[in-house]
Amino acid sequence: MDIAIKTTNLTKSFQGKEIVSNVSMTVKKGEIYGFLGPNGAGKTTIMKMLLNLVKPTAGIVQIFDEELTPTSFKMLNRIGSIIEYPIFYDKLSAFDNLQIHCEYMGYYNKQAIHDALRLVGLKNIRDNSVRDFSLGMKQRLGIARAIITKPELLILDEPINGLDPAGIKEIRNLFRMLTKEYGITLLISSHILAEIEQLADTIGVIKDGKLIKEVSMDIIREENTEYIELVTPNQRKATVVIEDLLHISNYKIVDDRIIRIYDENIIQSTVSKELILNDVEIESINKRTKTLEEYFLNLVEETSSTN
Repeated sequence: MDIAIKTTNLTKSFQGKEIVSNVSMTVKKGEIYGFLGPNGAGKTTIMKMLLNLVKPTAGIVQIFDEELTPTSFKMLNRIGSIIEYPIFYDKLSAFDNLQIHCEYMGYYNKQAIHDALRLVGLKNIRDNSVRDFSLGMKQRLGIARAIITKPELLILDEPINGLDPAGIKEIRNLFRMLTKEYGITLLISSHILAEIEQLADTIGVIKDGKLIKEVSMDIIREENTEYIELVTPNQRKATVVIEDLLHISNYKIVDDRIIRIYDENIIQSTVSKELILNDVEIESINKRTKTLEEYFLNLVEETSSTN
């Protein structure tokens, strides 16, 4: 298996407090790896360590089978990145900002600038001053800067922040194209879990600086069976019907109105009929599939309850 990123017991402490603890993660070449975790979990700190912007307190980082050291500058030519909020020369145009970046990287190809701006949807405003750009436009320019040199690896911290739904779809398609046509590996953090669900091949979940799960999306999809979701204002009465009349024990009360039934042998129409016969008001009842968001939240909650 070809590996793009491998960390072993990666640890970072600030002022005596451990922010990242013994993280061992593996990102395969050519895949999209979704990096998930609550705010402050340590995602950005790990990404900074992968880029040599922050030095680890302990542990090993390997990029393309080569151990990262404080002097591994040449390796950075193979990586494009966005970390936190992208910064530009605001008085200059989008084109000029990318040209300066290319000169800094020793990459002299003006056509690549045109191509990058076209790919992120900024072709028609390439000469506009960046100070007049919206947050979403600056995010697009940050992505253009990250991909312009055709890197082998992209490390992107919240890359779709500030984009509208149409823009998110465009960038999603761009990321897929980069992996399929160019074989570029992507490590992406995002709080928009529905997007990661559509994009990622593998996810890593981090909480309180610890990697609590690393799993392929295919396995998540196989594990997440369908369930029946019932919304009712008569929850107590509904649970009596579910337990005593339908003899279902595999269900979960989500809140004061929502019940989820995980029994694979029960038919939705049977549940509806029994509830109606017993005067239980039904606001809605639907068959659903567990989403990545639910998987993520359950995982984080389970981890919290065991600590």
